[in-house]
Amino acid sequence: MPCTTLLVGKNASYDGSTIIARNEDSGANGYCPKKFTVIQPKDQPRKYKSVISKVEIELPDNPLRYTAMPNAVNDEGIWAASGFNSLNVSMTATETITSNARVLGSDPLVTKGIGEEDIVTITLPYIKSAKEGVKRLGMLLEKYGTYEKNGIAFQDEEEVWWFETIGGHHYIAIRVPDDSYILIANQLGIDYFDFVDAFSLEENYICSKDMIEFIEDNHLDLGINNIPVKDNRHFDIRAAFGSKDDADRYYNTPRVWYGLRYFNPSKKDYSPTAFDLPFISKPEKKITIEDIKEVLSSCYEDTDFNPYLKKGDLRYKGKFRPIGINRNNFLSINQIRPYISKTYNCLEWIAMGSNRFNTILPFYTNINSVPKYLENVSGDCKTDNFYWVNRLIAALSDASYDSSKAEIERYVLTTTSLAHQMIKNTDLEAAKQEDVVKYLEKANQEMADMGEKLSQELLNKVIKNASDMMKNSFSRSDA
Repeated sequence: MPCTTLLVGKNASYDGSTIIARNEDSGANGYCPKKFTVIQPKDQPRKYKSVISKVEIELPDNPLRYTAMPNAVNDEGIWAASGFNSLNVSMTATETITSNARVLGSDPLVTKGIGEEDIVTITLPYIKSAKEGVKRLGMLLEKYGTYEKNGIAFQDEEEVWWFETIGGHHYIAIRVPDDSYILIANQLGIDYFDFVDAFSLEENYICSKDMIEFIEDNHLDLGINNIPVKDNRHFDIRAAFGSKDDADRYYNTPRVWYGLRYFNPSKKDYSPTAFDLPFISKPEKKITIEDIKEVLSSCYEDTDFNPYLKKGDLRYKGKFRPIGINRNNFLSINQIRPYISKTYNCLEWIAMGSNRFNTILPFYTNINSVPKYLENVSGDCKTDNFYWVNRLIAALSDASYDSSKAEIERYVLTTTSLAHQMIKNTDLEAAKQEDVVKYLEKANQEMADMGEKLSQELLNKVIKNASDMMKNSFSRSDA
């Protein structure tokens, strides 16, 4: 999937939370309705079969309950996409990434391997920590292989890990520093790797057990310092495994550039088409949920690349692929807050449809059911669910952008303000409850009801704005 991922270490976030976030986007000329749901252990398959690759995998008999964001139309498999398990471990999968011919020739992709359709379903219900997620997925990758190139994020209360597949059977993973953030946009992102740590303590780096031999046997080390791979604490991963082509320049790197521009505005020397943008950065200010939503909704605001630009130098308008593109399926921002009880410290903030025109709402994940407004989604456009209402709002607002923009801004501010207020109140009351799960389900329902009411009000307004701008309008009426 052509997605964008943003990872935030606990000391870089506004409240000490670890945060992982990802836009899932459809491919060109496609839209994929998504829904929010809960998978109970009794409903988890024990023998899994992929729809796309047909790979069959025997799964453990002790799955955990977990939330998921599967496709609403189950014609290409589950695509569970993002969620939390009942031990407060989260993951999001996947970010489709790039590689090069040397790597793919040395370890070809596997037609009947695992892919984005499968990864959350076969991993999340069986892990107790972010690091354990890396290890389990690495084991599955080495055993079954993959038919595509993917990046996956794992999160627990203390750590965030980023996992990238290398060829058909290999992988590397890096721990996000607590004081830093990482933005990934459809290309292999990791720049440097410490093989000494990866083959000793594994504190910050993990990789396939035969990675050193793989690099050496296939002449993938392009460094000129002659440091043996096993002793290299600053190995150039991008040179060995990455890509440099026009798809990166115009489709991928500009999105990373915009994130760096947003979180580190004092650094002016970055170029949107550069291949050497840093992978790990320290933000100049603590990162909030609203910051993450804004970056992952971006159309390159305040630049010449904004597709909605009407004044100034229009030569570069729409030159680069936006982050907040028309074919965003959903955005999840998974937040684990360290300062309250573990029975209600996990929030999954969810937005549906094109991010430039939608809002994001938080939902507790220690639950057995979700509001119908987020779960009852089909392939048909209806106004009784969060996905299709937001898809309609975006389609109508795009055609009447100038007149609808202010309405959308008010909608976003109102919904997120109320969401923070409702979360604060729920946190205060949850500790007093005998049945916390039921109470959190009630809070989620109230959140969905608020979102439904305000989304419908916005839809009413943008329909009027779009209708007023129709080409067959006429200034004179019967009066």
